Amino acid sequence: MTRVRACIAAAAIGIVAGLSSSAPLEAQAYPNRPITLVIPYPAGGLSDIAVRAVAQEMGKRLGQPMIVDNKPGGSGTIGAGIVLRAAPDGYTLLVNATGDVIRPHYLATPYDVVNDFVQIGIIAEGPPMVLVVNPSSAFKSVADVVVFARANPGKLNFGSSGPGTGPSVAITTFNAAAHIQLVDVPYRGASQAGLAVIAGTLDGSFSYLNTVKALIESGQLHALAVTSATRNQALPDVPTMVEAGFKDFDIDGFVGLAAPPRTSPDIVRLLNRELNAVIRQDDFRARFIGEGMRPPENNNPEDFLAYLKRQYEKNRVLSEITKQQGTAK
Repeated sequence: MTRVRACIAAAAIGIVAGLSSSAPLEAQAYPNRPITLVIPYPAGGLSDIAVRAVAQEMGKRLGQPMIVDNKPGGSGTIGAGIVLRAAPDGYTLLVNATGDVIRPHYLATPYDVVNDFVQIGIIAEGPPMVLVVNPSSAFKSVADVVVFARANPGKLNFGSSGPGTGPSVAITTFNAAAHIQLVDVPYRGASQAGLAVIAGTLDGSFSYLNTVKALIESGQLHALAVTSATRNQALPDVPTMVEAGFKDFDIDGFVGLAAPPRTSPDIVRLLNRELNAVIRQDDFRARFIGEGMRPPENNNPEDFLAYLKRQYEKNRVLSEITKQQGTAK
């Protein structure tokens, strides 16, 4: 009987030991199938351009493909909702961006992008938006737009990516600060709005620099100003909205990576490590800078969470200033 009890005890110890070792073995096995990166905006936009090359290189390093899946709609809320409801296993990730820290100050959103997701890391900071018009337009400066718009309220149509997105907020901020009434015409994405400016369907738009840079360089669009506080090195000759006389006009972009709530810290750390290994390569740094973006300096999950909170607060303050200016109009 004693020998039987000893055997049972030994077997029990072995089972417990096996169970306790299974978690790290499962973590070591990740990933063992493709990973989907959900971009909640159309192809060709700010997030899309920054992410695809990074995803391809990360997939090589992880040994599994990273599939970019554009899920536009609802000003970005549809795609984010898909990730929020996904299993926390590291196989469905969210590409979050500027609109996520802007939108809550203008629209009711079904989630909190700062606290409801597990942040992985920043892919790139920037770029700003660019105020663009058709080269044949009579508008050669921001001042030209303001003068005409004040004399013709509601006559100028400017494109955006929909309510609560960066381009839409840029129009709202411009209207309030300049005491004008540009009409916000929503498109599925900022790149589509830029193409509408070329076609003459729109009088202008605020589009992210990396989505319209080639069109500006080819002469198909004319840039009047950037929305960052300082000039962007990718378009050094283009002044800022601050230089045009709007001191609080500072709307800069970012692209990041997040996971569903309750995702394992081991998975998050692995993804962060591989993300940093890719974006710190010289060719990626050069590419980002050429597209008006900046590689992040410090980039662990805690850094990204702190960055998101700062961006959220900056845009909250900007929204309050914009509302006050609009009320005083």
